[in-house]
Amino acid sequence: KIKNFQSQVCVCAASTNLTCAKSRVEMGLNMKIVVAMDSFKGSLGSIEAGKAVAEGIRRADGETDVIVRPLADGGEGTVEALVSGMGGKKRRIKVIGPLGEAVDCEYGIIEETGTAVIEMAAAAGLLLVPVEKRNPLHTTTYGLGEMLKDAVKHGIRRFLVGIGGSATNDGGAGMLQALGFDLLDKEGRQIPLGAKGLKDLVSIDDRNVLPELADCRFRIACDVTNGLCGPEGCSAIFGPQKGADTDMAWQMDGWMEKYALLVKRKYKRANPERAGTGAAGGLGFAFEAFLEGSLEPGAGIVLEETRLEHYVRDADLVITGEGRIDGQTAMGKAPLAVARLAKRWGKPTVALAGSLGEGAGKCNEKGIDAFFPILPRIMALEEAMETVNAKKHLSDTAEQMYRLWRQGVTSV
Repeated sequence: KIKNFQSQVCVCAASTNLTCAKSRVEMGLNMKIVVAMDSFKGSLGSIEAGKAVAEGIRRADGETDVIVRPLADGGEGTVEALVSGMGGKKRRIKVIGPLGEAVDCEYGIIEETGTAVIEMAAAAGLLLVPVEKRNPLHTTTYGLGEMLKDAVKHGIRRFLVGIGGSATNDGGAGMLQALGFDLLDKEGRQIPLGAKGLKDLVSIDDRNVLPELADCRFRIACDVTNGLCGPEGCSAIFGPQKGADTDMAWQMDGWMEKYALLVKRKYKRANPERAGTGAAGGLGFAFEAFLEGSLEPGAGIVLEETRLEHYVRDADLVITGEGRIDGQTAMGKAPLAVARLAKRWGKPTVALAGSLGEGAGKCNEKGIDAFFPILPRIMALEEAMETVNAKKHLSDTAEQMYRLWRQGVTSV
Protein backbone atom coordinates (compact mmCIF):
# COMPACT_ATOMS: atom_id res chain seq x y z
CA LYS A 1 0.00 0.00 0.00
CA ILE A 2 2.84 2.36 0.83
CA LYS A 3 4.49 1.73 -2.55
CA ASN A 4 1.20 2.27 -4.39
CA PHE A 5 0.61 5.50 -2.51
CA GLN A 6 4.12 6.74 -3.29
CA SER A 7 3.72 5.93 -6.98
CA GLN A 8 0.43 7.86 -7.06
CA VAL A 9 2.12 10.83 -5.39
CA CYS A 10 4.92 10.74 -7.95
CA VAL A 11 2.52 10.57 -10.91
CA CYS A 12 0.59 13.50 -9.47
CA ALA A 13 3.80 15.44 -8.93
CA ALA A 14 4.87 14.81 -12.52
CA SER A 15 1.65 16.22 -13.92
CA THR A 16 1.46 19.24 -11.64
CA ASN A 17 5.06 20.32 -11.11
CA LEU A 18 5.04 23.20 -13.58
CA THR A 19 1.67 24.35 -12.34
CA CYS A 20 2.93 24.30 -8.76
CA ALA A 21 6.04 26.22 -9.77
CA LYS A 22 3.89 28.83 -11.50
CA SER A 23 1.66 29.09 -8.45
CA ARG A 24 4.70 29.62 -6.28
CA VAL A 25 5.75 32.55 -8.45
CA GLU A 26 2.24 34.03 -8.52
CA MET A 27 2.04 33.81 -4.73
CA GLY A 28 5.32 35.67 -4.38
CA LEU A 29 7.15 32.62 -3.01
CA ASN A 30 10.75 31.83 -3.91
CA MET A 31 11.52 29.09 -6.42
CA LYS A 32 13.47 26.15 -5.00
CA ILE A 33 16.31 24.77 -7.09
CA VAL A 34 18.47 21.78 -6.15
CA VAL A 35 21.92 21.58 -7.73
CA ALA A 36 23.94 18.35 -7.62
CA MET A 37 26.91 18.51 -9.98
CA ASP A 38 29.53 15.84 -10.44
CA SER A 39 33.09 17.11 -10.68
CA PHE A 40 34.57 18.46 -13.90
CA LYS A 41 37.71 16.36 -13.57
CA GLY A 42 40.90 18.36 -13.72
CA SER A 43 38.96 21.60 -13.47
CA LEU A 44 36.21 21.88 -10.82
CA GLY A 45 35.22 19.80 -7.83
CA SER A 46 31.58 18.87 -7.21
CA ILE A 47 30.85 21.70 -4.78
CA GLU A 48 32.83 24.23 -6.84
CA ALA A 49 30.75 23.34 -9.90
CA GLY A 50 27.54 23.51 -7.88
CA LYS A 51 28.37 26.93 -6.50
CA ALA A 52 29.13 28.23 -10.00
CA VAL A 53 25.68 27.07 -11.14
CA ALA A 54 24.09 28.70 -8.09
CA GLU A 55 25.83 31.99 -8.86
CA GLY A 56 24.36 32.03 -12.36
CA ILE A 57 20.87 31.27 -11.11
CA ARG A 58 21.04 34.02 -8.53
CA ARG A 59 22.12 36.51 -11.20
CA ALA A 60 18.93 35.64 -13.05
CA ASP A 61 16.81 35.85 -9.90
CA GLY A 62 18.33 36.87 -6.60
CA GLU A 63 15.30 35.63 -4.67
CA THR A 64 15.58 32.01 -5.80
CA ASP A 65 16.44 29.45 -3.10
CA VAL A 66 19.34 27.39 -4.43
CA ILE A 67 20.52 24.32 -2.55
CA VAL A 68 23.90 22.88 -3.58
CA ARG A 69 24.55 19.24 -2.71
CA PRO A 70 27.67 17.11 -3.34
CA LEU A 71 27.69 14.43 -6.02
CA ALA A 72 30.16 11.65 -6.84
CA ASP A 73 30.13 8.05 -8.01
CA GLY A 74 32.42 6.51 -5.42
CA GLY A 75 35.56 7.00 -7.50
CA GLU A 76 38.06 9.81 -7.71
CA GLY A 77 36.73 12.95 -6.10
CA THR A 78 34.30 11.24 -3.73
CA VAL A 79 36.22 12.16 -0.59
CA GLU A 80 36.56 15.77 -1.68
CA ALA A 81 32.89 16.04 -2.65
CA LEU A 82 31.47 14.58 0.55
CA VAL A 83 33.90 16.28 2.91
CA SER A 84 33.34 19.73 1.38
CA GLY A 85 29.61 19.22 0.88
CA MET A 86 28.74 17.67 4.24
CA GLY A 87 30.91 19.59 6.67
CA GLY A 88 33.42 16.80 7.09
CA LYS A 89 37.14 16.84 7.62
CA LYS A 90 40.14 15.12 6.12
CA ARG A 91 42.65 12.97 7.93
CA ARG A 92 46.12 12.51 6.49
CA ILE A 93 48.19 9.45 7.40
CA LYS A 94 51.17 7.48 6.14
CA VAL A 95 50.56 3.90 4.97
CA ILE A 96 52.23 1.14 2.98
CA GLY A 97 51.68 1.93 -0.69
CA PRO A 98 51.07 -0.52 -3.54
CA LEU A 99 54.80 -1.19 -4.00
CA GLY A 100 55.44 -1.72 -0.28
CA GLU A 101 56.88 1.73 0.25
CA ALA A 102 55.40 4.38 2.55
CA VAL A 103 52.97 6.86 0.96
CA ASP A 104 50.93 9.75 2.34
CA CYS A 105 47.19 9.48 1.81
CA GLU A 106 43.96 11.12 2.94
CA TYR A 107 40.49 9.96 3.81
CA GLY A 108 37.39 11.83 4.90
CA ILE A 109 35.42 11.74 8.15
CA ILE A 110 31.80 12.88 8.30
CA GLU A 111 31.38 13.36 12.04
CA GLU A 112 27.61 13.89 11.88
CA THR A 113 27.07 10.30 10.76
CA GLY A 114 30.29 8.76 12.10
CA THR A 115 31.28 7.76 8.58
CA ALA A 116 34.69 7.41 6.97
CA VAL A 117 34.85 8.10 3.23
CA ILE A 118 37.76 6.27 1.66
CA GLU A 119 39.10 5.92 -1.88
CA MET A 120 41.21 2.78 -2.08
CA ALA A 121 43.24 4.37 -4.85
CA ALA A 122 44.68 6.79 -2.29
CA ALA A 123 46.63 3.87 -0.80
CA ALA A 124 46.78 1.30 -3.60
CA GLY A 125 45.93 3.11 -6.82
CA LEU A 126 47.42 2.53 -10.24
CA LEU A 127 48.53 6.15 -10.47
CA LEU A 128 50.85 5.54 -7.50
CA VAL A 129 52.85 3.05 -9.57
CA PRO A 130 55.18 4.22 -12.36
CA VAL A 131 54.41 2.52 -15.66
CA GLU A 132 57.71 0.65 -15.69
CA LYS A 133 56.99 -0.83 -12.23
CA ARG A 134 53.44 -2.02 -12.81
CA ASN A 135 53.22 -5.69 -11.92
CA PRO A 136 50.23 -7.08 -10.00
CA LEU A 137 52.34 -9.94 -8.67
CA HIS A 138 53.87 -7.44 -6.26
CA THR A 139 51.30 -4.67 -5.67
CA THR A 140 49.33 -4.83 -2.43
CA THR A 141 46.17 -3.51 -0.76
CA TYR A 142 47.89 -3.48 2.65
CA GLY A 143 47.73 0.33 2.88
CA LEU A 144 43.97 0.29 2.46
CA GLY A 145 43.72 -1.99 5.48
CA GLU A 146 45.85 0.49 7.42
CA MET A 147 43.45 3.29 6.48
CA LEU A 148 40.48 1.27 7.70
CA LYS A 149 42.30 0.36 10.90
CA ASP A 150 43.19 4.00 11.56
CA ALA A 151 39.57 5.05 11.16
CA VAL A 152 38.36 2.26 13.45
CA LYS A 153 40.86 3.32 16.12
CA HIS A 154 39.39 6.84 15.88
CA GLY A 155 35.89 5.60 16.61
CA ILE A 156 34.52 5.19 13.09
CA ARG A 157 32.10 2.30 12.53
CA ARG A 158 30.51 3.24 9.20
CA PHE A 159 32.52 3.12 6.00
CA LEU A 160 31.90 4.25 2.45
CA VAL A 161 34.72 2.83 0.34
CA GLY A 162 35.30 3.49 -3.35
CA ILE A 163 37.41 0.74 -4.88
CA GLY A 164 38.06 2.02 -8.40
CA GLY A 165 41.47 2.67 -9.92
CA SER A 166 43.39 -0.12 -8.20
CA ALA A 167 46.91 -1.26 -9.01
CA THR A 168 46.35 -4.62 -7.33
CA ASN A 169 45.20 -8.18 -7.96
CA ASP A 170 45.73 -9.69 -4.51
CA GLY A 171 42.10 -10.51 -3.72
CA GLY A 172 42.23 -8.01 -0.87
CA ALA A 173 44.77 -10.18 0.96
CA GLY A 174 46.97 -7.26 1.95
CA MET A 175 44.03 -5.32 3.36
CA LEU A 176 42.96 -8.36 5.38
CA GLN A 177 46.45 -8.88 6.80
CA ALA A 178 46.58 -5.25 7.94
CA LEU A 179 43.28 -5.81 9.76
CA GLY A 180 44.63 -8.83 11.63
CA PHE A 181 43.58 -11.76 9.47
CA ASP A 182 46.26 -14.44 9.31
CA LEU A 183 46.70 -15.67 5.75
CA LEU A 184 49.21 -18.45 6.19
CA ASP A 185 51.44 -20.68 4.09
CA LYS A 186 52.21 -24.33 4.85
CA GLU A 187 54.86 -23.26 7.38
CA GLY A 188 52.33 -21.14 9.30
CA ARG A 189 53.85 -17.84 8.13
CA GLN A 190 52.07 -14.86 6.65
CA ILE A 191 52.01 -15.08 2.86
CA PRO A 192 54.00 -12.42 0.97
CA LEU A 193 52.28 -9.23 -0.14
CA GLY A 194 50.93 -9.03 -3.67
CA ALA A 195 49.11 -11.51 -5.89
CA LYS A 196 52.11 -13.84 -5.68
CA GLY A 197 51.27 -14.47 -2.03
CA LEU A 198 48.02 -16.23 -2.96
CA LYS A 199 50.11 -19.00 -4.53
CA ASP A 200 51.35 -20.00 -1.07
CA LEU A 201 48.05 -19.63 0.83
CA VAL A 202 46.92 -22.79 2.61
CA SER A 203 44.93 -21.55 5.64
CA ILE A 204 43.02 -18.56 7.01
CA ASP A 205 42.76 -17.66 10.69
CA ASP A 206 40.70 -14.77 12.05
CA ARG A 207 41.44 -15.08 15.77
CA ASN A 208 43.68 -11.99 15.74
CA VAL A 209 41.34 -9.76 13.79
CA LEU A 210 40.69 -6.23 15.02
CA PRO A 211 37.73 -6.87 17.36
CA GLU A 212 35.96 -3.60 16.53
CA LEU A 213 35.36 -4.85 12.99
CA ALA A 214 32.39 -6.82 14.29
CA ASP A 215 30.58 -3.50 14.85
CA CYS A 216 31.52 -1.97 11.50
CA ARG A 217 29.38 -1.59 8.41
CA PHE A 218 30.98 -1.34 4.98
CA ARG A 219 29.25 0.07 1.91
CA ILE A 220 31.43 -0.53 -1.13
CA ALA A 221 31.00 1.71 -4.16
CA CYS A 222 31.37 -0.79 -6.97
CA ASP A 223 30.16 -0.30 -10.53
CA VAL A 224 32.13 -3.26 -11.93
CA THR A 225 30.00 -6.38 -12.44
CA ASN A 226 32.75 -8.96 -13.04
CA GLY A 227 33.02 -12.04 -10.89
CA LEU A 228 36.26 -13.11 -9.24
CA CYS A 229 37.60 -15.82 -11.54
CA GLY A 230 37.50 -17.16 -15.08
CA PRO A 231 37.55 -15.51 -18.52
CA GLU A 232 35.56 -12.51 -17.22
CA GLY A 233 37.26 -12.42 -13.82
CA CYS A 234 39.56 -9.78 -12.40
CA SER A 235 42.85 -11.37 -13.47
CA ALA A 236 41.90 -11.90 -17.11
CA ILE A 237 40.02 -8.65 -17.68
CA PHE A 238 41.84 -6.13 -15.52
CA GLY A 239 45.22 -7.76 -14.96
CA PRO A 240 46.68 -6.49 -18.26
CA GLN A 241 45.82 -2.90 -17.29
CA LYS A 242 47.99 -3.37 -14.21
CA GLY A 243 51.02 -4.82 -15.97
CA ALA A 244 50.18 -8.52 -16.37
CA ASP A 245 50.85 -10.41 -19.59
CA THR A 246 48.56 -13.24 -20.71
CA ASP A 247 50.49 -16.01 -18.94
CA MET A 248 50.65 -14.03 -15.69
CA ALA A 249 46.92 -13.27 -15.85
CA TRP A 250 45.95 -16.92 -16.13
CA GLN A 251 48.45 -17.90 -13.45
CA MET A 252 46.93 -15.36 -11.08
CA ASP A 253 43.45 -16.60 -11.96
CA GLY A 254 44.41 -20.09 -10.83
CA TRP A 255 45.68 -18.77 -7.49
CA MET A 256 42.54 -16.68 -7.10
CA GLU A 257 40.35 -19.73 -7.65
CA LYS A 258 42.22 -21.66 -4.95
CA TYR A 259 41.89 -18.65 -2.64
CA ALA A 260 38.14 -18.51 -3.26
CA LEU A 261 37.73 -22.19 -2.37
CA LEU A 262 39.56 -21.68 0.92
CA VAL A 263 37.43 -18.66 1.78
CA LYS A 264 34.18 -20.45 0.90
CA ARG A 265 35.04 -23.28 3.27
CA LYS A 266 35.50 -20.79 6.12
CA TYR A 267 32.79 -18.25 5.28
CA LYS A 268 29.65 -19.76 3.78
CA ARG A 269 28.44 -16.35 2.57
CA ALA A 270 31.40 -16.07 0.18
CA ASN A 271 30.37 -16.22 -3.46
CA PRO A 272 33.11 -15.57 -6.03
CA GLU A 273 30.56 -15.62 -8.86
CA ARG A 274 28.58 -12.68 -7.50
CA ALA A 275 28.71 -9.52 -9.60
CA GLY A 276 31.33 -7.12 -8.35
CA THR A 277 33.51 -9.60 -6.50
CA GLY A 278 36.17 -9.16 -9.17
CA ALA A 279 36.33 -5.40 -8.68
CA ALA A 280 39.75 -3.95 -7.78
CA GLY A 281 41.57 -7.22 -8.29
CA GLY A 282 39.25 -9.21 -6.04
CA LEU A 283 38.94 -6.57 -3.35
CA GLY A 284 35.17 -6.67 -3.76
CA PHE A 285 35.25 -10.38 -2.87
CA ALA A 286 37.30 -9.73 0.27
CA PHE A 287 34.97 -7.00 1.51
CA GLU A 288 31.89 -9.11 0.97
CA ALA A 289 33.22 -12.43 2.28
CA PHE A 290 35.35 -11.31 5.23
CA LEU A 291 33.74 -8.02 6.30
CA GLU A 292 30.13 -8.56 5.19
CA GLY A 293 30.37 -5.47 3.03
CA SER A 294 27.64 -4.62 0.54
CA LEU A 295 28.67 -4.01 -3.08
CA GLU A 296 26.50 -1.22 -4.47
CA PRO A 297 26.49 1.25 -7.38
CA GLY A 298 28.62 4.17 -6.25
CA ALA A 299 26.29 7.01 -7.22
CA GLY A 300 23.41 5.37 -5.38
CA ILE A 301 25.41 5.21 -2.17
CA VAL A 302 26.39 8.86 -2.43
CA LEU A 303 22.82 9.99 -3.11
CA GLU A 304 21.61 8.12 -0.07
CA GLU A 305 24.42 9.28 2.20
CA THR A 306 23.87 12.91 1.20
CA ARG A 307 20.06 12.58 1.58
CA LEU A 308 19.54 14.15 -1.83
CA GLU A 309 15.97 12.84 -2.07
CA HIS A 310 15.05 14.90 0.99
CA TYR A 311 15.92 18.05 -0.96
CA VAL A 312 14.68 16.96 -4.39
CA ARG A 313 11.13 16.17 -3.33
CA ASP A 314 10.46 19.85 -2.51
CA ALA A 315 12.33 21.29 -5.50
CA ASP A 316 10.89 23.04 -8.54
CA LEU A 317 13.89 22.17 -10.70
CA VAL A 318 16.90 19.85 -10.39
CA ILE A 319 20.20 20.69 -12.07
CA THR A 320 23.01 18.18 -12.47
CA GLY A 321 25.91 17.57 -14.85
CA GLU A 322 29.54 16.58 -15.30
CA GLY A 323 32.58 17.36 -17.39
CA ARG A 324 31.39 15.35 -20.40
CA ILE A 325 27.93 14.04 -21.17
CA ASP A 326 27.79 11.16 -23.65
CA GLY A 327 26.53 7.63 -24.03
CA GLN A 328 28.41 6.56 -20.90
CA THR A 329 26.35 9.04 -18.87
CA ALA A 330 23.19 7.37 -20.12
CA MET A 331 24.48 4.01 -18.89
CA GLY A 332 24.12 5.06 -15.27
CA LYS A 333 26.72 7.62 -14.27
CA ALA A 334 26.08 10.01 -11.38
CA PRO A 335 24.04 12.68 -13.27
CA LEU A 336 21.67 10.01 -14.53
CA ALA A 337 21.23 8.69 -10.99
CA VAL A 338 20.20 12.21 -9.98
CA ALA A 339 17.73 12.39 -12.87
CA ARG A 340 16.18 9.06 -11.94
CA LEU A 341 15.75 10.22 -8.37
CA ALA A 342 14.16 13.46 -9.56
CA LYS A 343 11.72 11.54 -11.75
CA ARG A 344 10.41 9.65 -8.71
CA TRP A 345 9.04 13.01 -7.58
CA GLY A 346 8.13 14.32 -11.00
CA LYS A 347 10.82 16.99 -11.05
CA PRO A 348 12.26 18.38 -14.30
CA THR A 349 15.98 17.78 -14.62
CA VAL A 350 18.54 19.76 -16.61
CA ALA A 351 22.19 18.80 -17.05
CA LEU A 352 25.15 21.07 -17.83
CA ALA A 353 28.38 19.70 -19.30
CA GLY A 354 31.83 20.87 -20.25
CA SER A 355 31.39 19.03 -23.53
CA LEU A 356 29.03 16.63 -25.28
CA GLY A 357 29.97 13.31 -26.84
CA GLU A 358 28.46 10.59 -28.97
CA GLY A 359 25.31 9.10 -27.52
CA ALA A 360 24.46 12.10 -25.34
CA GLY A 361 20.94 12.10 -26.76
CA LYS A 362 20.24 8.80 -25.00
CA CYS A 363 20.23 10.75 -21.73
CA ASN A 364 16.91 12.29 -22.76
CA GLU A 365 15.42 8.80 -22.90
CA LYS A 366 16.69 7.99 -19.41
CA GLY A 367 15.43 10.97 -17.41
CA ILE A 368 17.51 14.06 -18.23
CA ASP A 369 14.97 16.41 -19.80
CA ALA A 370 17.54 18.67 -21.44
CA PHE A 371 21.30 19.12 -21.45
CA PHE A 372 23.52 22.00 -22.49
CA PRO A 373 27.26 22.40 -23.18
CA ILE A 374 28.79 25.37 -21.43
CA LEU A 375 31.49 26.50 -23.87
CA PRO A 376 30.65 29.86 -25.48
CA ARG A 377 33.02 29.30 -28.41
CA ILE A 378 35.61 26.94 -29.82
CA MET A 379 38.69 26.94 -27.60
CA ALA A 380 41.70 24.81 -26.67
CA LEU A 381 41.09 22.13 -24.06
CA GLU A 382 43.61 23.70 -21.68
CA GLU A 383 41.81 27.04 -21.86
CA ALA A 384 38.41 25.43 -21.34
CA MET A 385 39.61 23.48 -18.30
CA GLU A 386 41.21 26.44 -16.59
CA THR A 387 39.33 26.72 -13.30
CA VAL A 388 38.47 30.41 -13.66
CA ASN A 389 37.15 29.88 -17.19
CA ALA A 390 35.19 26.76 -16.29
CA LYS A 391 33.46 28.55 -13.41
CA LYS A 392 32.51 31.49 -15.63
CA HIS A 393 31.22 29.35 -18.47
CA LEU A 394 29.22 27.17 -16.11
CA SER A 395 27.76 30.15 -14.30
CA ASP A 396 26.87 31.99 -17.52
CA THR A 397 25.17 28.94 -19.02
CA ALA A 398 23.24 28.27 -15.81
CA GLU A 399 22.01 31.86 -15.80
CA GLN A 400 20.68 31.71 -19.35
CA MET A 401 19.19 28.25 -18.87
CA TYR A 402 17.39 29.38 -15.74
CA ARG A 403 16.05 32.54 -17.38
CA LEU A 404 14.53 30.39 -20.13
CA TRP A 405 13.09 27.85 -17.70
CA ARG A 406 11.60 30.50 -15.44
CA GLN A 407 10.00 32.20 -18.43
CA GLY A 408 8.48 28.89 -19.42
CA VAL A 409 7.10 28.37 -15.92
CA THR A 410 5.47 31.80 -15.67
CA SER A 411 3.88 31.44 -19.11
CA VAL A 412 2.25 28.04 -18.44
